[in-house]
Amino acid sequence: MPESKWPMITVEEALTIVLRYACPLPSVEVNLAEALGRTLAEDVRADEDMPPFRASSVDGYAVVAADTQPERRLIGEQTAGQMSDLRVLPGTAARITTGAPVPEGADAVVMVERTEERDSYVVIHQPTVRSGEAIRPIGQDIGRGDLVLRAGQVLGPAEVGVLATVGRQRAPVIPAPVVAVLSTGDELVEPGERPGPGQIRDSNRYTLMGVVRQAGAVPLDLGIARDEEVDLRRRVARGLAEADILVSSGGVSMGHLDLVKPLLEELGTVHFGRLYMKPGKPLTFATVGSRLAFALPGNPVSSLVSFELVVRPALMQMQGRSDTARPTRRVRLAHAVRHDDDRTEYQRAIVRREGDGYWATTTGFQGSGRLMSLVGANALLVLPMGHGDFAAGDEVNALVVDDVG
Repeated sequence: MPESKWPMITVEEALTIVLRYACPLPSVEVNLAEALGRTLAEDVRADEDMPPFRASSVDGYAVVAADTQPERRLIGEQTAGQMSDLRVLPGTAARITTGAPVPEGADAVVMVERTEERDSYVVIHQPTVRSGEAIRPIGQDIGRGDLVLRAGQVLGPAEVGVLATVGRQRAPVIPAPVVAVLSTGDELVEPGERPGPGQIRDSNRYTLMGVVRQAGAVPLDLGIARDEEVDLRRRVARGLAEADILVSSGGVSMGHLDLVKPLLEELGTVHFGRLYMKPGKPLTFATVGSRLAFALPGNPVSSLVSFELVVRPALMQMQGRSDTARPTRRVRLAHAVRHDDDRTEYQRAIVRREGDGYWATTTGFQGSGRLMSLVGANALLVLPMGHGDFAAGDEVNALVVDDVG
């Protein structure tokens, strides 16, 4: 049996290599409506106070707090969106709406529920009114010059709202990487086709395009490349020309039809071609100019686990994210788990919180071709190289890929 020329390295070593080349993309400016989920590229400071005027926080009546008269003459109404020339003095009050500027002379607002209006007067049923009550002072939310958002923050709905508050119509962000996704193999047909003898439907491409979207990137569908050099070369060339990253599945083993590694060697530099991991041992990483290329194994679970461990962190870093790694949680095994000690194994599992700890149950048969082992899984159990079987109750690390409560 021929020996591979690629030395085996650990997942940790592979990730260090990949992140060395996964540079954040140059920033672009986008409309606020397109900024959600993107990473802010620059610090943002406020150039004015918010609110820029004293504003009522309730519907009610603007009054002088020190005035003890229960009945006060109404001098008019102050509504949001306009400034009046009203001036409140002892013995008077002005009707006011939420968010409206507080009239001159008033230093408190009594909410409407604690009052009663009679003809052109208002009766205050609140025994004591404090100065500043129900008034948002100038700059309470944001002061002029305040740092409101830092570079590197991921823009959620609240952050986008803050940008709007400080008058930003556009935001400087790290754009979404484009990821070209390619399946390879004569045995593959599209999901809507009936497989012929020896053929199967292509699930990898659709699974990978899904996790690409979940990672905040934009998938580019390259279709299925047949096991012949011309078709493979044409599709790979398109991916490298139109995308930031190329992700292929299949064609990375040592058979005479495994053409992906030789093509990547010809086009660029292959940095590694085998890892001490199960599933996913033949995972390959190359650079072609500024483009990154990941050739993943063809088995569905191997492909997805490889993406999770190596490709996803690269995508996070290219988007300017600091949280490139999934969170790790210490869990106890609910049952015994078989494990060969020659490679680190990533078993699919369901992790649940029970009491003050977390317990893990695997999803059954862990074959690399069984995509069903990933359905419902919210974690990958990390079974380290050099350690054999595990007993029920043993503790292991788990990479959390979905909510575990």
